[in-house]
Amino acid sequence: MQRCELIRQLLAILPPDSVLYETEDLRPYECDALSVYRQLPLAVVLPCTEAEIIEILQLCHRERVPVVARGAGTGLSGGALPHAQGILLSLARLNQINEIDPLACQARVQPGVRNLAISQAASSYGLYYAPDPSSQIACTIGGNVAENSGGVHCLKYGLTVHNILKLRVLTIEGDVIEVGAEAYDSPGYDLLALLTGSEGMLGITTEITVRLLPKPESAQLVMATFSDLAKAGEAVANVIQSGIIPAGMELMDNLTIGAVEDFIQAGYDRQAAAILLCESDGMAAEVTTEIEKIEHILRASGAIKVEIAQDEAQRQLFWAGRKAAFPAAGRISPDYYCMDGTIPRKHLARVLSQIERLSAEFNLRCMNVFHAGDGNLHPLILYDANESGELHKAETFGARILEICIAAGGTITGEHGVGMEKLDQMCLQFSDAERELFLAIKAAFDPQALLNPGKAIPSLHRCAELGAMHVHHGQTSFPELPRF
Repeated sequence: MQRCELIRQLLAILPPDSVLYETEDLRPYECDALSVYRQLPLAVVLPCTEAEIIEILQLCHRERVPVVARGAGTGLSGGALPHAQGILLSLARLNQINEIDPLACQARVQPGVRNLAISQAASSYGLYYAPDPSSQIACTIGGNVAENSGGVHCLKYGLTVHNILKLRVLTIEGDVIEVGAEAYDSPGYDLLALLTGSEGMLGITTEITVRLLPKPESAQLVMATFSDLAKAGEAVANVIQSGIIPAGMELMDNLTIGAVEDFIQAGYDRQAAAILLCESDGMAAEVTTEIEKIEHILRASGAIKVEIAQDEAQRQLFWAGRKAAFPAAGRISPDYYCMDGTIPRKHLARVLSQIERLSAEFNLRCMNVFHAGDGNLHPLILYDANESGELHKAETFGARILEICIAAGGTITGEHGVGMEKLDQMCLQFSDAERELFLAIKAAFDPQALLNPGKAIPSLHRCAELGAMHVHHGQTSFPELPRF
């Protein structure tokens, strides 16, 4: 279909201010938060209702036009990178909280609702939504479902998939399906788990039923300071091995500490090699006992200082520093490249040491900040895209980190997704038979491969080419992707 005819038909479905096609109007949608790769779509559509989305999908299915769904654009793997011959479907205007049921402890929300807005709306009932990505002030629940997002409290409360009950989903043909149940279990295959984290490749989510939890009676936060990064990693394993599951457990290295302190003055020790934030929540008496045990373990693990937040304001400030790590990186470097690998906790110290060696090898600074309790690493590789070759170095550095994660028995993503960024590493993570199964599932939902094509699952041909090229450690510089 010609572009002008596609736009004409879209305008027959949506009002004029809901169809964008001029170049200057498309620019804000050319990438997600991973801005390394950029691409303009044929058009951007901003529907307000499910009925409008159904008509859009039916049109695209009939005319074989690719569709890329987008939330707030806070993704970090290129998962919302537009398709040059397709439309970008923004779900930002589907931003209503349809119902809060305080007795059932659940809420029905549209995909464009911000993560934090759910907790704010449920607060008056003494409830909240547990997953809290660092971008929760901006990211949407639809995007969280697409990437199976986590957050600083996912160690105890789980990822998005553990906190949702039902999804209302549209197929590429425009058919409505509902997966999951408000009960504890439902018959048939677990399509809720399959669709969560599928990166918009299997369907378009139009409503999510989320699980709400009672606000904890008490929460206390311990901040431990270490003179050695490896010891901080060992302390994480020691706390978990003791049988304690903290509400949150986050680690930051010296470079991150300095960047955060310059940004918001969270009260971190600038001289520390690493700091570990460890929180306990629940009934007041239980929290007091658990914090005492955690403090003892951290000191025995080599912490040179252990500080308990004196009040709620200080607890929030300590957490604000952790959640500000990414913007803090942007203040000390023209660009940064955020990785998202996950490893078994027992290998934290060894992997951190390997990342330090890679930083020296590539002569690029690397801020280490991550969900330490579940081994989800977020190394931020600092570089300057204006310097020739630095982007390629950063990509190669990142690829090496992901290889280390695989070698340690981990995985190439914990919550950011594969998107465009990690396609080549998928060739290393999974066998031909496993990737064939992934592609078969994609074909079952989307036979024409119109939903977010080219993302998350590499073709068998791509992986075969990588092997034939003898690419060093599976690395390429993604030459087929448009860049700024």
